Amino acid sequence: MADPNRLRIAVQKCGIRFEKSKSQLFCQSKNFAMDLLMLRDDDIPELVNDGACELGIVGLNVFEEKMLEQQARGKPFKLEKIVDLGFGFCRLSLAVPKGGTISAIKDLQGKKIATSYPETLQAWLDKNGIKATVVTLNGAIEIAPRLEIADAICDLVSTGETLSANGLQELEVIAKSQSILIRKSGSATDVKEALIKRLLSRVNGVLKATDSKYIMLHCSVDVLEKVKKALPGVEAPTVLPLQGIKDKVAVHAVCQEGFFWETMEDLKAAGASSVLVLPIEKMLD
Repeated sequence: MADPNRLRIAVQKCGIRFEKSKSQLFCQSKNFAMDLLMLRDDDIPELVNDGACELGIVGLNVFEEKMLEQQARGKPFKLEKIVDLGFGFCRLSLAVPKGGTISAIKDLQGKKIATSYPETLQAWLDKNGIKATVVTLNGAIEIAPRLEIADAICDLVSTGETLSANGLQELEVIAKSQSILIRKSGSATDVKEALIKRLLSRVNGVLKATDSKYIMLHCSVDVLEKVKKALPGVEAPTVLPLQGIKDKVAVHAVCQEGFFWETMEDLKAAGASSVLVLPIEKMLD
């Protein structure tokens, strides 16, 4: 029986340790009131919607397909996206045989397109005024043209190597995807809402740390303003006097924008020295 005071979720990492069960399908956290269920991505929205899990991690592509599926059935969609998680990036693309008769999206008129995402594809076809037959398949989409099941495919693409290996090329990207955290709207108890808030704080801390760098440098007081302007995404850096060195300070800052070699060169040109760039593991506001 599920503990009403513990969350159920599929989660990546944010300082929470899990202990796997013998079946490897259920994991219990040792240091957070949360349990992890190992599920097929297509099943996650259903289980969250049914209340078996409070939260779920799933691809945006699966989330949007389920949403369109429910809308097509005239049923309310009770799930909501909480946050983009910044991993699992891919794209849902139309692909066609290389050297074939289809070279533009207008050439899809009257053709057959195989996909595992029929609702998403149909919505895109309707938006672009294309009348085509959608053939729903649950696997091996890329071989559909060779089997003459379809003239084109609509499938997830990461590197494009699978398409190339099957003699296909991308024609059009119809949607971009990444892993997202979802929940059922207004379904959690006060206890679980508090746990969700704590968990989101940790998740956001990991996400911010991934995109941030801790910068330390030295500069003279007379160029301090120029150096501060050269720091990307910084409003108020910490400025400290250097012991025994007159008119020179240490500047510490967290940069939440891209920090590149060019940025370091800009800082040096502004008068900075001893520039040190460090990764950040965790952050909390």
